[in-house]
Amino acid sequence: MKISGNIVDLHRTRIYAGEITFDAGRIVSIEEIETAPDVYIMPGLVDAHVHIESSMVTPSHFAVAAVKHGTVSVVSDPHEIANVMGIEGINFMLDNAETVPLMFSFGAPSCVPATSFESSGAILGVDEIRLLLNDKRIGYLAEMMNFPGVIYGDETVALKLKIARDAGVVIDGHAPGLTGENLKKYAAAGISTDHECSTIEEALEKISLGMKILIREGSAAKNLDALAPLVDSHPEMVMLCSDDLHPEMLDKGHINRLVSRLVTSGYDLFKVLRAASVNAVAHYGLNAGLLRVGDRADFIVVDSPLTMKVMQTWINGKMVFDGDRTLFGPGPVGRMNNFNCNRILTKEIAVKREGAKIRVITAVNGELITGSLVADAGNEATVRSRPAEDILKIVVKERYNDAPPSIGFISGFGLKKGALATSVAHDSHNIIAVGVTDGQITEAINAVIDAGGGMAVVCDNECEILRLPVAGIMSDMPVSAVASNYLRLTETAKRLGCSLDAPFMTLSFMALLVIPELKLSDKGLFDGNAFRFVSLFTE
Repeated sequence: MKISGNIVDLHRTRIYAGEITFDAGRIVSIEEIETAPDVYIMPGLVDAHVHIESSMVTPSHFAVAAVKHGTVSVVSDPHEIANVMGIEGINFMLDNAETVPLMFSFGAPSCVPATSFESSGAILGVDEIRLLLNDKRIGYLAEMMNFPGVIYGDETVALKLKIARDAGVVIDGHAPGLTGENLKKYAAAGISTDHECSTIEEALEKISLGMKILIREGSAAKNLDALAPLVDSHPEMVMLCSDDLHPEMLDKGHINRLVSRLVTSGYDLFKVLRAASVNAVAHYGLNAGLLRVGDRADFIVVDSPLTMKVMQTWINGKMVFDGDRTLFGPGPVGRMNNFNCNRILTKEIAVKREGAKIRVITAVNGELITGSLVADAGNEATVRSRPAEDILKIVVKERYNDAPPSIGFISGFGLKKGALATSVAHDSHNIIAVGVTDGQITEAINAVIDAGGGMAVVCDNECEILRLPVAGIMSDMPVSAVASNYLRLTETAKRLGCSLDAPFMTLSFMALLVIPELKLSDKGLFDGNAFRFVSLFTE
């Protein structure tokens, strides 16, 4: 088999008219020729850190969409399904991924549950990590979010890190804002990457300690603009990733969009593509070709490095996308779930006034980090949502056991009426809801419970829902269908007054305790800076 075009040679940093010959999935030769079609052939793209579950589709459905955008490999942390289903869920991801040609490198989730301050559906201890790292399909120890455990020598954390080091696999990090001596301790434990940097200064300090920086541009957190200069200054130390990519974004593009943005902004093409392919392949030891003789024939054909419109995607010498359609289908999807809670009553989320002031979470559009403020509790016997002041009730209901819901208040959503609820709530994926009245919040939560997982919008006695029957966090539909339904719910939420760009995305991270400042778990209001529970009432 032969293919010709403008070869983008990352190893010799040149572009030339060339012809690639490949056979049995391997590149046999790359010859320079006088003229070639006006297209560009380059290594396939790699997402260096992604949670497939955040796209709300199975790995095989993810693959069908991703190859359209030139992605040939992803480094995936199955942390989300592990929190719901444990090793059974991880095995589902591994098995489903094997039904498609896109290359997945899955990690062993290091922090399940993410903290001891929330209820999850599973626990992955030292024995489970050892078992997972003995599976040849597991390539690394996934993000170590418990950085206090690393710094202060938690025995279980230390054992997990030792097992990974002894197994000779890389260890991914997760240390937002960590600096100074504590960062040195964290890096010295063998942790090799971080995808949580939001400033150049933070990234440079981590690079100085030998950590690779995964520049993240996903649905939830967007750091590409802030960290882009690293592509020029430290091209060997950066990779590109999405982390969490919701279906409507995956439907439109993937790493190719980041490449296009960087090249269009004037960054060197070879450095950009190194961050989008070579560095991840080298760091994680991925089985992906890089357009050299003897490599696997994994490459893409694009119209231009500026636009990065993918015309063909080849994996292991076979065309998997031909410019119009993906040439393989998704694998079979079984149903698995872990919902053991009953419907709730409105009276269960009533808040009796016990003080003059309440702590309020402040959501920030497009950010995982939250703030906090103190507001009047009001003069009534119960504390209610006050939409005119943009102070709404937020509720987390554990789904693994039938426990009482946890209640707080939040600012920043802007809802004027109605309620939203979702069982996609990082990291433990309990049900989280926000709304204007207790009755509407209850109705939204119960809709999610009845569906065995999903996203719901309730208003005026009507309920719209996107069902997520696979572990309560993924659909069994294609990306395009999930994207369409997700966008419909998003638009409904905005019509109810929500001022956020992505209401459900923001809501899903309001239970993510490892990201400061103030969050809500199923066990109560949590201060992510002090790493402890705090009371709703301040006085």
